Amino acid sequence: MAGENGEAVRNKQVIFRDYVSGFPEDTDMEVRESTMKLRLVEGSDGLLVKNLYLSCDPYIKFRMTKPNVPVYVEPFRPGSPITGYGVARVLESAHPNFKKGDLLWGFTGWEEYTLITAPETCFKIEDTDVPLSYYTGLLGMAGMTAYAGFFEVCSPKKGETVFISAASGAVGQLVGHFAKLFGCYVVGSAGSKEKVDLLKNKFGFDDAFNYKEELDLDAALKRCFPEGIDIYFENVGGKMLDAVLLSMKLHGRIAVCGMISQYNLEQPEGIHNLTNFILKRIRMEGFVVSDYYHLYPKFLETVLPQIKEGKIVYVEDTAEGLENAPTALIGLFYGRNVGKQVVVVSHE
Repeated sequence: MAGENGEAVRNKQVIFRDYVSGFPEDTDMEVRESTMKLRLVEGSDGLLVKNLYLSCDPYIKFRMTKPNVPVYVEPFRPGSPITGYGVARVLESAHPNFKKGDLLWGFTGWEEYTLITAPETCFKIEDTDVPLSYYTGLLGMAGMTAYAGFFEVCSPKKGETVFISAASGAVGQLVGHFAKLFGCYVVGSAGSKEKVDLLKNKFGFDDAFNYKEELDLDAALKRCFPEGIDIYFENVGGKMLDAVLLSMKLHGRIAVCGMISQYNLEQPEGIHNLTNFILKRIRMEGFVVSDYYHLYPKFLETVLPQIKEGKIVYVEDTAEGLENAPTALIGLFYGRNVGKQVVVVSHE
């Protein structure tokens, strides 16, 4: 392998140029080549890794925005590489939990090679009988988000009615699978006929609708849920959330995973049907997946057998090459991706 003795190698990177407001654009990022030595600094307890797959996620928009106080999400620094979840192979390790040749998933750079300074935030990949790219989503952050949000936040009961917005995305499709396997009635919304067909014919949702074709979201939800919604897995916010509140049942639960319709608005939309929280005793809770990573071993015990038995069908949207990472990321905010958006850095 070139550079294995510590000589300098070329390192292609996706650089964050400057803070954005409104919709991010490809030009807010720049693909550059730098050089780096494939060698750890003496005394380091970090990892030197070769990145294989990168995950495009909506939350990255938060990190592209000029920080406000208090800062709950660490912003990117202009002139530095974008960072996010990815799958990588260890080239050199000074950490006891990893050795050369190990595969891992966790936070890494949008670049060919990365020095990971906090290896304790990474997870070693033990099972390679599934595609490695699954650890950017299904067996990584997205999978854990779906699992924790549905089972821990929503506390489902068999036979309950579940509605999922942005249901064909990385998290939404998995919430649908978990809910169906658990014995719930599941409906999803998406933004194209192709995605709606995917939900009903491939992912096994009981019903689905294209929100762009519905003139009245309240009517669409009442058509799908004549007796109301027990659980709403929230990914979009705005008008959809407002309409859902009218259809929630008594003691309904809403897990707030994301609000992608609001991320790029300078003035977020307001919610008007808030009285329903009181009258229907609705519980709405936001959550962050990192609060639930202690459940990862339990998650794997549950999900790996379901994948291998064919009970979970997973769809990825793959972009080849780091140079296509900016376009892939921006596509999330326009609904261009079908399934989990992954960037392939290297096939090794």
